[in-house]
Amino acid sequence: MTPPEMTFDLSSSVTLLFDFWDVQGPAGMVLSVFVVLLLTVFYEVLKVWRVWLSSSSKLARSQTLYAVPPSCRSDGGSVLESSPSESSLTPMEPPLPPTSYRTSWLLHVVQTAVHVLQVTLGYMLMLCVMSYNTWIFMGVVAGSVLGYFIAFPLLGQM
Repeated sequence: MTPPEMTFDLSSSVTLLFDFWDVQGPAGMVLSVFVVLLLTVFYEVLKVWRVWLSSSSKLARSQTLYAVPPSCRSDGGSVLESSPSESSLTPMEPPLPPTSYRTSWLLHVVQTAVHVLQVTLGYMLMLCVMSYNTWIFMGVVAGSVLGYFIAFPLLGQM
């Protein structure tokens, strides 16, 4: 038995990931490249979503700290700092309630699930590339470019 070829080829027949995903012919290859491209775009969106979940988790933890008005500070400030001023007389927004343990635990479970999904999808895409089919490889690369182009500007808006 000869080992399989380990070089890229331009064939329109390949088996991807599972026996039932057996591509035979140009139409099947176009559909498979499109599916792989969409999976790669989804992978890039998951990366952004994970970063957003992480930053929202940090934001939720930082909101548990309450702002202390200058007149109540005990840091040895001067009399001028502790006297009523225009800024200390303006109404302050009420602090947000601290995040509960349950909410932070649920957020951590969601982050873990997104991480597992991202890692699983990443390995599946790697295995698609390891089919050594040039069309599938180009689909993964194009999906990565498109996903990055679409998803990462959204990160600045979140």
